[in-house]
Amino acid sequence: MRLLPFGPRRRSRAAFVALCLLSATGLASCAGRPGPETLGTVALGDYEPTRVETLYTVTTRDRAQPGENVFTTTKTREPNYASFAVSIPPNHQPANIEWPKPGRKVDPRTDFAVVSQSVMDRQGLLQAIRARDAGAPVVFVHGYNYNFQEALFRLAQLKTDSNLDGTPVLFSWPSLAALPAYVADKESATYSRDALADLLSDMVRARKGDVDVFAHSMGGWLTVEALRQLRLQGKGDVLDRLRVIMAAPDIDEDVFTAQLDVIGRMRIPITILVSPDDRALQVSSILGAGTQRVGALDARNPEVAEAAKRYGVTVIDISSLESVDATNHNRFFDVKQLAATLGTPTSSATLGDAGAFVLDAAAQTVSSPFSLAARVLRQQ
Repeated sequence: MRLLPFGPRRRSRAAFVALCLLSATGLASCAGRPGPETLGTVALGDYEPTRVETLYTVTTRDRAQPGENVFTTTKTREPNYASFAVSIPPNHQPANIEWPKPGRKVDPRTDFAVVSQSVMDRQGLLQAIRARDAGAPVVFVHGYNYNFQEALFRLAQLKTDSNLDGTPVLFSWPSLAALPAYVADKESATYSRDALADLLSDMVRARKGDVDVFAHSMGGWLTVEALRQLRLQGKGDVLDRLRVIMAAPDIDEDVFTAQLDVIGRMRIPITILVSPDDRALQVSSILGAGTQRVGALDARNPEVAEAAKRYGVTVIDISSLESVDATNHNRFFDVKQLAATLGTPTSSATLGDAGAFVLDAAAQTVSSPFSLAARVLRQQ
């Protein structure tokens, strides 16, 4: 059963249209893309950073060399584990990652920098999670076209800007980090679903409490597949401890409803952050023969609201957040404003309830457009 009817499919669009959109939205530019050298440990000397984030990583990427924390695009049968301490420069701006300029060494005074790191194993990760007397751990699952260092430093930015106290864990799957590799990335994400399901199960039981999961784009597909896997394995106790937020999930609507049919209603509703003007998902839709992507749903459509309540999910339109680029696909980077707004209770919407809502970035509120419309009508 489809989440909702969405008009005629655009199956006649040619593949070159997608490439034109990629170029127009800036997705095709890889200038200055960070390489594995940014993962090298930087000597601080007499400099003392004011903020250092300790991040843990679990990846289905293979190591370039045994005992090193440089990871390739090759799939590995058993996950690899590591920890990184990343210093945040004093000039950091919210939603941004301060990368070193091309041809220049990493300088912790101006750049995100790895100041220490270690190779870990599964037991070491779980021990670290048990030892942290902090909020719920947060697992970040990156999207399509990410290399390992981009995902690691993005998690450092999200942790710093949100100021959450939970233990941050990156789950990195072997994306090829190349625009033409969309299909290959989808296969690599699917390949990693068992490893993610195992990680979530391990963390819930090690923590004996809730675990937050934040997934972006194709990482949303991977996350929902892992949730489905947990249900099929009879691990409802694990699902009951997960709080899942997906930003711009790149999932076909028909596939998503089929996944939800298996997963069932979560104790804590899945939250979906959407933007109907997401250009990257428009490209994904064209590549998928015109299929509607979940991350581009219209929360103002009454049918979306009804379907969200029926399936027990929360859909929030975040289009009012300023986009960090022309794709409108990465609004969640502004996690400082997003977290502040989502954490503000309102009279017309209680986050955690199933349904469709709209975020007003200027007013820093989240409300149901249908509750607002009903109040206006009653006043007339």
